[in-house]
Amino acid sequence: MNQLKHVLSHPNTLTMCRIAAIPIVVLLLSFPNRVCTFTAAIFFSAAAITDFLDGFFARRRGLVSNLGKILDPLADKLLVSSAFIMLVSHRWVPAWIVCIIIGRELAVTGLRCVIAGTGEDISASNLGKYKTGFQIACLIPLLAHYPYFGINFHGIGYALLWGALIMTVWSGADYFIRFRKFFQT
Repeated sequence: MNQLKHVLSHPNTLTMCRIAAIPIVVLLLSFPNRVCTFTAAIFFSAAAITDFLDGFFARRRGLVSNLGKILDPLADKLLVSSAFIMLVSHRWVPAWIVCIIIGRELAVTGLRCVIAGTGEDISASNLGKYKTGFQIACLIPLLAHYPYFGINFHGIGYALLWGALIMTVWSGADYFIRFRKFFQT
């Protein structure tokens, strides 16, 4: 039991759990009813919590690795992008917003790969962390979609979506400005 606890608290294991949750969320969202969307929001929330936990355990136990620095943000982007794509497929969010969000994620991931090859620090900036927080905060109620307990979850998520869009653009611009030296020839 103690060994299982140790394995489940290893940062890269938690990151892999986040990736493993993606097909479950996608499958649940393939059946857009109250039970499946609420369950998808729960799975997404649990996966999102592992984003905090893997960083916490990595820093606390000195297990920060280059693999983790690449895998962790990739897992975030896969989870968030998959959820947004499923929301677009149901026409619950505008496709143009999701295109901007996913486009930023791909562009920054590409930039981070270039930076990683130079040996510079590729850790997420504070703006990037806030961006991820806003995206997760908007996605949970958007995934739940239906009203529960008299609360309009979709409306709450849609309002938070605008904050996520602003933070996504802002943090992406910040990343490219900070590393503009890589574009100079």
